[in-house]
Amino acid sequence: MIRIDRAKAKKAFDAYTSAYDVSDIKIRLKVDHTYRVADIAEQIASSLYEEDAIIDFAWFLGLLHDVGRFEQVRRYQTFNDEASVDHAEFGADLLFQENLIQRFLPEDFYQKSNTQEEKSRFLTMAEVAIRAHNKLKVPQNLDEETSCFCNILRDADKADIFRVLTEVPFEERTTGFHGIPGQIGARDEVMKYVYAHACVPRMTIRTEFETLISHACMGFELVFDKTKEIVKTQGFLKQYLEWTPKNDKEKEQLEFLKQELKDCV
Repeated sequence: MIRIDRAKAKKAFDAYTSAYDVSDIKIRLKVDHTYRVADIAEQIASSLYEEDAIIDFAWFLGLLHDVGRFEQVRRYQTFNDEASVDHAEFGADLLFQENLIQRFLPEDFYQKSNTQEEKSRFLTMAEVAIRAHNKLKVPQNLDEETSCFCNILRDADKADIFRVLTEVPFEERTTGFHGIPGQIGARDEVMKYVYAHACVPRMTIRTEFETLISHACMGFELVFDKTKEIVKTQGFLKQYLEWTPKNDKEKEQLEFLKQELKDCV
């Protein structure tokens, strides 16, 4: 594994984000989120590997995973992928097709000491992981190492999303959201994912309560024991589930969800 230069990568990230309006709460939120995800990715990787270069690479993925968010906000004034662009694909295009990645690579990346195969694999694994971090499933037919990095990044991202969900009001996270008046509890179309311990597709969600259910379901697909430990210690998922039910059906469904997520809360 090629060793990254953390100081250079961090300096490049700070320079890149300084071009955006850091007084905008959405930009500030994503800067803070980025560094927390990088830190969590490092913790997860450290629980799996001893090699510093591998641990650094996991941190590097966390640093770059949401690069697309900043330009998304500038161009579309939203974090809503459905109303704008898929931020993971957008960020990967900026990094690997428009060559933004060059700013973050170590100075000696293209030296002869790194073979073409090593450089190609480094860039390919980074691109695959960044493109996959917001998808419902990791792409199939990946080699074991690439799949592992995808899961490290996805776990780290989910772990900090639970923090964001508790700190940012629902209205600020769901601009333009309109629920179905009079709906009681979550529909069977949503609860089937709870029973299956699976993430809920965004297009399935209809109400604020179903949004809560869908976000909490991310806990089911955490891959690593270290991530579950971090989520439980942080307590943000538990706090997020401290929802006041509006009716008996919501109360029953929420209690069932908490019991099923006991490994994380």
